[in-house]
Amino acid sequence: MHYLIPCILNTALGNVTLNKHKPWIETSYHGVITENMDTVLLDPPLVALDKDAPVPYAGEICAFKIHGQEAPFEAVVLNRTSGEGVLRARGHVDCELQKEYTFVIQAYDCGAGANGAGWKKSHKAVVHIQVDDVNEFAPVFRESVYHATLTEAKIYDSILQVEAWDQDCSPQYSQICNYEIATPDTPFAIDRNGNIRNTERLSYDKQQHYKIMVTAYDCGQKRAADSVPVHIDVKPVCKPGWQGWNKRVDYEPGTGSKQLFPKMHLETCGGPLSSVRVMVELQTSHIGKGCDRETYSEKSLQKLCGAASGSTDLLPAPSVATNWTASLLTDSGRDSDLIFRFDGRQAANVPDRVVPQNLTDQFTIATWMKHGPSPGLRAEKETLLCNSDKTEMNRHHYSLYVHNCRLVFLLRRDFTQMDTFRPAEFHWKLDQICDKEWHYYVINVEFPTVTLFVDGMTYEPYLVTDDWPIHPSQIDVQLTVGACWQGGEVTTPRFTQYFRGSLSGLTIRPGKIETQKVISCLQACKEGLDINSLESLGKGIKFHFNPAQSVLVMEGEDLESVNMALTKVSYINSRQFPTPGLRKLHISTTVQCFGEDTCISIPDIKAVVMVLPPSEPRITITGVERLVQLADDFTTPAGVVLFKDIRIISTVTKTDADFTAGKSWLGVLEVMHNLDYCDVLVIGEELNPEEESLEIHHSSLIGKHLDATNSTSGISVYGVDSMLHYEQAIRQVRYRNWRPAGLLERKFRLSCSELNGRYTSNEFNLEVSVVHSSEAVEHVNHMVAQPQYMRPVHHPLMRCSLQRGNLPDSIYSATVVIVMCIAALVVIVVLGIYRIHTTNQDGSKSDEDGGKEAEMDWDDSTLTITVNPMEKEDEAREEELEEEEDEDEDELAGENSSADSEDSGEEEETEAHNIKGKLEWDHHTTLQY
Repeated sequence: MHYLIPCILNTALGNVTLNKHKPWIETSYHGVITENMDTVLLDPPLVALDKDAPVPYAGEICAFKIHGQEAPFEAVVLNRTSGEGVLRARGHVDCELQKEYTFVIQAYDCGAGANGAGWKKSHKAVVHIQVDDVNEFAPVFRESVYHATLTEAKIYDSILQVEAWDQDCSPQYSQICNYEIATPDTPFAIDRNGNIRNTERLSYDKQQHYKIMVTAYDCGQKRAADSVPVHIDVKPVCKPGWQGWNKRVDYEPGTGSKQLFPKMHLETCGGPLSSVRVMVELQTSHIGKGCDRETYSEKSLQKLCGAASGSTDLLPAPSVATNWTASLLTDSGRDSDLIFRFDGRQAANVPDRVVPQNLTDQFTIATWMKHGPSPGLRAEKETLLCNSDKTEMNRHHYSLYVHNCRLVFLLRRDFTQMDTFRPAEFHWKLDQICDKEWHYYVINVEFPTVTLFVDGMTYEPYLVTDDWPIHPSQIDVQLTVGACWQGGEVTTPRFTQYFRGSLSGLTIRPGKIETQKVISCLQACKEGLDINSLESLGKGIKFHFNPAQSVLVMEGEDLESVNMALTKVSYINSRQFPTPGLRKLHISTTVQCFGEDTCISIPDIKAVVMVLPPSEPRITITGVERLVQLADDFTTPAGVVLFKDIRIISTVTKTDADFTAGKSWLGVLEVMHNLDYCDVLVIGEELNPEEESLEIHHSSLIGKHLDATNSTSGISVYGVDSMLHYEQAIRQVRYRNWRPAGLLERKFRLSCSELNGRYTSNEFNLEVSVVHSSEAVEHVNHMVAQPQYMRPVHHPLMRCSLQRGNLPDSIYSATVVIVMCIAALVVIVVLGIYRIHTTNQDGSKSDEDGGKEAEMDWDDSTLTITVNPMEKEDEAREEELEEEEDEDEDELAGENSSADSEDSGEEEETEAHNIKGKLEWDHHTTLQY
């Protein structure tokens, strides 16, 4: 506090002499004040002395005055006599705002008298004040969160450094003296400077991410109010290779193509690359015959692919007609794909009735074969197909066999006038013959040229040897599959040169050779690799597929372009019902660096595509199960249509989950797919070719991929085609019988298949009854077995005829007859009124149909109906009514006969027209009962 000492002009000489000396203070002071306090501790203490003491006023100290910096302090005199004073703060002193103050202070005496006149001041003393800090602030971290990444299996001196600060002004309280990890049991430590390190080698497989909490202390041991989170990611040791791929990819049937590697990329650890080459291989050798192919029968597949007709299936499914394969081992667990296994002990003689008798100069032999290396140092011949002498001699006319992993085709022509050497043995040496994988072999013979196709690729023989022609003889020959028949030059005829391997679809077609297009179709895979959006690959990417699209090779110079291209690789299966199961994927990569052949090694990766099971279809055949026909109908050239209203549908059961509502529903959906055969079998005794037959006209199959064969046991329609086309064909199957006199009924069974029996329909049974009485036919056809597709037609003209001979004697029976006739009369009246009403409303329509309307025109004014149920009519009236009933029965029988050869629409129109013809009434007719 400053004291204002007034300036008093004292002219009195006595006063001046009384205040002779100025006050005295120290030349400098040093003081300390604690922030938020007001007392300053000075060293030395604030004391002013005056030599005029003890003279009153002149020797007393009245004030201290502070000069400069507008210091927030004031000096107060505590004792005027002793000159003691104190320095204190005038307001809030904050160390964080200002740590030190420097200013000047002077002391003033009280002057010469009470009025203070003649005062004197001391010299100026410098005062230095230091503000002492109080630890009022806690440490605060400079970041709200910290992130760091380290590589596994490595010890770091410092992973990262955290930093905290304190707002206090003094070094004691503003400095951070210690950091601490608040999260227990972590493999990390932190030093006084905030450096975090790992205390053990971390494993990426064990844990990829750590989160720890760190706190800080200032030198006053005040802890940070909030700890800071530190996120530490562990990355694997940089190993060059593909990352971001899944080991398993699920494929839903019918979904088209599915991306295999949508997020995959190649990690090269920063090395500069000049090119990358990637090969993706889809391994499907365990599926079917090498991949997912259509499993229809050979005949159906050939029809589907447009192959020439006339081929003979030498390895058909065992049946009554094809029993020569019944003793062979089959592998039927491969999606209904018929495979025969030969272990060196099985073979089959093909019946003579099946063997083509004349192969001519052009023919084709085709088969699927899976074969491995033959056991032993000197392997014997392994015969797939052999045509040799049945007895007496041991000549091989033609054969196909494997010897030392070479495929050999032997063809010895018959002797002609040109008795010269001719090409007889054709040899091929191929890796496919003994690689234990399925391959499709086709031998096209255009003598003397023989060409081999393996999986659609052409191979010429590396060796052709000549031989003499075979001289003609009367010895029968034997065609054998799986070995060669030796009927001569041995004591006991037997099989020799057994085959070891698997065969399927062995066929021979004389007179024609197969085209490249058909061969490619027959062996085509229905699954493979694909590329989505070829346009987006970029110009720098080169790629190519193998013919089966099971191997894809990609090359590029830019790593990002290669990564992008690999994300477009997909799997596709075009079958509606694919074979479920695993397909293996193998990816190999070669990387080149600048100026080097290879720089880093990229490990191969293996993954699988899981093809999920398709929804199995349920094939259902419906229609009329009982048919009643006149015996004469079976003798007509057209015969009797058996399945006129047959319907074939297929359904699947689908489940759809509503995840939002937590519900699911089960539904049955109709699906469209192909069929490959439908069989109509005779139940009971087989057909007698002398009296009866099952027929289907060839015109019914024109424009469809269908064909038909028949025998005494039934008829088979086969070929890959739609259910609609099969319906149309089956509706044309007719049964004929030239001698139906002793025939009472015939039963037939219809069943259909998809994928060679993988999915089969229900067995639809049809019973055909033969009626030899027209009266019975009328009764059954109209009262019992009226077809469902016919629209019921009610006759407005009804008659009740009571003959004397049939009139019951009991009153009860007579009463029943009376009631029935009265009911019939009521129906006639109602129909008459309804007809009058409709006739008046349809006047304009009647003008257009004048001819028909004339027959149907009623005159209600003259219509008289007399009811007399108990009156006995004369014999003439009874005979007239009986004749009318017989005519009606003949008309109905005629309608029933014509309906068998017309469709349902024509039948309804015919019946309706006949009924209208009966509705012509005489205006003056009186009906009596």
